[in-house]
Amino acid sequence: MNRTEATAERGEKSNTAQLLGRAGMACYGVVHLVLAYLALQVAFGSSEQADQKGALEQIGSTAFGQVLLWVVAIGLVLFGLWQFLMAATGYEWVSGGQRTRKRIGAAARGVVVLVLGFTAFRLATGSSSGGSSSQKQQEFTGKLLSLPAGPVLVVLVAVAVLGVAIAAGIKGAKQKFLVDLNTSELPAKSRRWVAWLGTTGYLAKGVVLAVVAVLLAIAGFDSDAHKAGGLDAALKTLAAQPFGTALLTVVALGLAAFGVYCFPAAWTHKR
Repeated sequence: MNRTEATAERGEKSNTAQLLGRAGMACYGVVHLVLAYLALQVAFGSSEQADQKGALEQIGSTAFGQVLLWVVAIGLVLFGLWQFLMAATGYEWVSGGQRTRKRIGAAARGVVVLVLGFTAFRLATGSSSGGSSSQKQQEFTGKLLSLPAGPVLVVLVAVAVLGVAIAAGIKGAKQKFLVDLNTSELPAKSRRWVAWLGTTGYLAKGVVLAVVAVLLAIAGFDSDAHKAGGLDAALKTLAAQPFGTALLTVVALGLAAFGVYCFPAAWTHKR
């Protein structure tokens, strides 16, 4: 095989990986749309499990949903693998520290999405264990607290999560996500909407992660793992605040906006 043929073959494989990864990003959007629906239910008094696992369970709650759950599970795994590919070879359109940060972010996102994908597979096969994100967060926090200087470690994790929350908020507010998209591929009238959806979505994710960080910090300072919590606890904490229904409704709409944003982002993401 000569160099030209080898290059063409690599390009074809790359295009296939890109296509599958983009389809997976659309599945990631579906999860966020269902998560937004669960958050709205919590806002108006439901005690549903409002986290990614709860969203996957909601997807698979009907006969058709079981089929859809398999599709989402495969898509999430593909999206996670695509993020690892982007971490290794992507973001050539930026340079220096910005490229490094984007690649690290892609690797972290790949881990999170793969875990979510395998959770979807376990739910689809009926082999998933019980427990919400908050219960798992409490278990993890309890293990950290049992270590020497455990409370300090928990607070440091809280600071790291807060850093991610702030980064998501800045990414949304400054619309830094647009640098990764070929918005010229979108109809002119839809570009503003894509920017608005991304901004709203990232800000909402930042708010939720900030609440998770606060709960972790409280658990660390009080040396009480039961005060920690994941996404489920974060949303229910928002609902318990003054004007909580209105606040959580806004956050839920933001999560829905992010879910919708994933579709045009998947279509126009740069290679």
